[in-house]
Amino acid sequence: MNWNKVKTLALAGAFAVSLGSAAMAQDKIELIFPDVNPPNVPRSVALTDIFAKEIGDDFDFKPYFSGTLVKQGTELVAIQRGNAQMALLPPSDFAKQVPEFDILGAAYVIRDAEHLQKVFDSEVGDTFRKLAREKLGVEIIGVSYYGTRQVNLRGDKEIKTPADMDGVKLRMPGGESWQFLGASLGANPVPVAYSEVYVALQTGVIDGQDNPLPNDKAMKFYEVTNQIVLTSHNVGFGILVMSSEVFDKLTPEQQNTVKAAARKGFEWSNQQYIQQEADLVDFFKGEGLKVYTPDVKAFQDYAQEKYKSSPLSESWPKGMLEKINAL
Repeated sequence: MNWNKVKTLALAGAFAVSLGSAAMAQDKIELIFPDVNPPNVPRSVALTDIFAKEIGDDFDFKPYFSGTLVKQGTELVAIQRGNAQMALLPPSDFAKQVPEFDILGAAYVIRDAEHLQKVFDSEVGDTFRKLAREKLGVEIIGVSYYGTRQVNLRGDKEIKTPADMDGVKLRMPGGESWQFLGASLGANPVPVAYSEVYVALQTGVIDGQDNPLPNDKAMKFYEVTNQIVLTSHNVGFGILVMSSEVFDKLTPEQQNTVKAAARKGFEWSNQQYIQQEADLVDFFKGEGLKVYTPDVKAFQDYAQEKYKSSPLSESWPKGMLEKINAL
């Protein structure tokens, strides 16, 4: 037996297998996904453990969590420049280029996780999908609920309506839209850096702050406050998008697979956040805080009237608020 010939054939075979594997890897559709969130939060797990598996072997999903690839706020531009193919972003990021998206971050527009999905399953969602495609060059794949902002206060004054918030120094993030959100609750908004809120509460520089309940626990705001008013005034959520250029190259079956995978993943993560919020109500009560629900309808009516009479609503598509409210 000619062993040199055998070795040559074996090497040739191995090389062919190697080339075949490389070709298969190259045939996969690369989906680079930059994100500022850590990999262990529910919405990140939904993408790595559910979405990535459900889309199958046609795709190579490459997540870069904790801001390791691009800076926060630049993800959309990265997609537009072809440096990434997907991102999960708040409506405020889209509003920087397309102001119509600003309505989605206003007080009492999106009411909860179920309402969020209804909005994007309706003709309202079709409007935003068209705006995203035509003005941003991205395809909306799905939406992910993050949590609902509640008012967290010092003192024992009961809050039932926006009138009860008069004079309350409520910490809000800096920026016109955030400050207006605080004013739309009837409060006196005060810009304070997130890292400084605990001390500001402790020393009485501010009377309260607003955040989703998981944030309140993580930052230990419950140690220096007395009550949580379940105003549910603002729903945090992300919109998962893909480059339209990439999406348009997919087969109709692949397009449906991607959207179904995102929905399945986010249905799971939504429930994780909802359960966390429910569990935390009992936790805060156990810590001695009063937790109660005010007249939410009074807050909603007050806030939406404030927005309607503000220049901030001038970019809102005509009739959009009424359509969203009706869902």
